[in-house]
Amino acid sequence: MSGLLIGWAEIDTTPDEKNDLCGQYYHRVSNGIHSRLSATVLALESADKEQAVMVSLDVVGFESAFQEQLRAMLRTALPDLDVSKVILNAIHTHCASAVDPIEGIGWLAELPDVMPASEYRKFLLERIKSAVIEAWQNRKPGGIASALSAARVGHCRRAVYAGGRAEMYGLTNREDFVGMESGEDSGVDLLFSFDEGRKPTGVIINLACPSQVMESTYLISSDFMGEIRRLLKQRFGESFRTLGQISAAGCQSPRDLARNYRGEPDFWHADGVTEIGRRLLVAVESAFPHAAANIDDSPVMRRHGEIISLPRRRAAYQEYFQAKRQLDQLQAVMSEEEAFRDFCKEVERNEKIPGRPGPYDNKLHHFVLIQNNKAVVARFHDQDIRPSFEMELHAIRLGNVVFVTNPFELFLDYGHRIKARSAAEQTFIVELCGGTGGYLPSARAELHGGYGGLIINGQVGSEGGKLLVDTTVKTIAELWS
Repeated sequence: MSGLLIGWAEIDTTPDEKNDLCGQYYHRVSNGIHSRLSATVLALESADKEQAVMVSLDVVGFESAFQEQLRAMLRTALPDLDVSKVILNAIHTHCASAVDPIEGIGWLAELPDVMPASEYRKFLLERIKSAVIEAWQNRKPGGIASALSAARVGHCRRAVYAGGRAEMYGLTNREDFVGMESGEDSGVDLLFSFDEGRKPTGVIINLACPSQVMESTYLISSDFMGEIRRLLKQRFGESFRTLGQISAAGCQSPRDLARNYRGEPDFWHADGVTEIGRRLLVAVESAFPHAAANIDDSPVMRRHGEIISLPRRRAAYQEYFQAKRQLDQLQAVMSEEEAFRDFCKEVERNEKIPGRPGPYDNKLHHFVLIQNNKAVVARFHDQDIRPSFEMELHAIRLGNVVFVTNPFELFLDYGHRIKARSAAEQTFIVELCGGTGGYLPSARAELHGGYGGLIINGQVGSEGGKLLVDTTVKTIAELWS
């Protein structure tokens, strides 16, 4: 008899109305559907009543209050479930609606002809609630098996130049290009589930690349995570579930910039989704025989969850002084409102250039520079009032593997450190889980600057990143002690 109860559920979360697709500095109102969105739920309970419910969402991200709202909805619906053990993660598709209303950013105010974020939030929460209830109530004895495979998916997206500066999606055919800022992680961590008859029922796919091939299009899309879900249903049956997780990948994207979009799709359009889906299918199929031969019906299941406090990234006085001066100079040349209109016009022009890959927004535009300097000034004024960033850290041991969570777009360096020092045979790092703290850049990214490495891009810097790594590694070790 199995010592592990496993329940799966999947539910469609695609809105019926037009959406303002989330993830850019400008509006993208959806004009069609490339692939439908969903929420996938895996519910687990051990013989000694340890519990975990993992939920993967086809969204760009969400604030921690969204997860708390879901937990409150589940508390009365599932009294035998400890709702603090329900954790949500985002696959980071840029082709879904926001769930958190945008406040205080006039240039991204909600549009009158699209579904409001508050309405999609309510719709999505009800869908997730139904799926969690279904997964929890459908728990049945089963087993798990882990496997490590590989696929060429994620690549560093920050180009570094001889002057010591970096640009996200910077040109790599420049004479002063010296290399990409970080490495890559081609590993694909897999955890399969099986019923008592040894039939495969689902898989967790964890890889270091956000699901954002379609990020600059105007189509609702679950991107390559949706594509691999579809392909695995064809392979294992319609009831087979696929839960997607993004490992530490804040500096990664599906594009190999060093190859300059030659020899393969440019990975800005639907053909790139198809190609990555194919690569992931090969990775899963090649690992499956090993997993099927090594099923564990009674894995050790231990869990730890806590709120940890990380220091916020601070702006030095000199940074504040320079930002304030540059902000005055920028606004004297062109007002923020005028700059935003020019920024949007430039995006529209870039979108119309035949064969041009994204991104279509220029992160060095006058408007963006205004936002960057405003962020430094704002951080300087509130960093003593709010010196810390609180986050949930979850660590779940299942047999010889562990899942560890964080709410950031965590740069790859931190993922490498955690995996190298982990006591587990396989370490599934789950970023954008439990909320969002923005990018968490490496020390070299802070030095190089550029989008992803700036104060505007996140709450925590490399000092907090080191503390996160050390705390995560310590927590993992305790699950093996």
